[in-house]
Amino acid sequence: MRMIAANGVGLHWREDGDPAGRPVVFANSLGTDLRLWEAVLPLLPKGLRLIRYDMRGHGLSDCPTAAYAMADLVDDAEALLDGLGITDCVFAGLSIGGMVAQGLAARRPDLIRALVLSNSAAKMGDAALWQARIDAIKAGGLEVMADAVMERWFSPAFRARPELALWRNMLTRTPVTGYLGCCHAIAGADLAASTRALTLPTLALAGGEDGASPPDLVRATAAMIPGSRFAVIEGAGHLPCVEAPGPYAALLDTFLKETAHVRPL
Repeated sequence: MRMIAANGVGLHWREDGDPAGRPVVFANSLGTDLRLWEAVLPLLPKGLRLIRYDMRGHGLSDCPTAAYAMADLVDDAEALLDGLGITDCVFAGLSIGGMVAQGLAARRPDLIRALVLSNSAAKMGDAALWQARIDAIKAGGLEVMADAVMERWFSPAFRARPELALWRNMLTRTPVTGYLGCCHAIAGADLAASTRALTLPTLALAGGEDGASPPDLVRATAAMIPGSRFAVIEGAGHLPCVEAPGPYAALLDTFLKETAHVRPL
């Protein structure tokens, strides 16, 4: 386990693969941590430097008590990459992680060579929706909405598997302050203007049964970026890297090769 001071926040991060390889950075979704990507990484091409981190308020990272803004989360990611000496990476983010990816690409194009926007959008929900969730959690904790979140995250087939308990536990054990902080960040974020100005290679992925960011929402964001690719992983929900790691990794593999991010053997 490793910790780095980034933007005044201690961020838990992990490195796998080849330390000398071309970097791919992964940002987690709301209510998860860097274990989100566990099943996908072994399926990716060899020779990559694979970096994961826990967003502030999640996993083993610090949990500041104030409400967060999206700019704070982008600042964290920027400081992480600068601190690790990473430039020209492929940055993959899921849900709120994809929003961080969009914001960072707009601000620091030198850091990011290509984007993977998984189950994400330039704007996710409205302020009223997020305030209702915040109020419910303040009143009853994360447990009060855990079953509803599982329905948005996973297909019915996955929800019948014993592994569902792992992800429900991960959600309910997320620090409430961190979860609510990130809810505030999403509620206040509309990245449409800066995302429309992006020109870097982009792969947008959706789950066919995603109840949190439906395919049409992801497709609309992909359409803002010239030349982007869009793909739907059928039968999967909001976390297709968990439900369908094989198809998910295959799409990443193709994208990495198309963007010349994988060195020839």
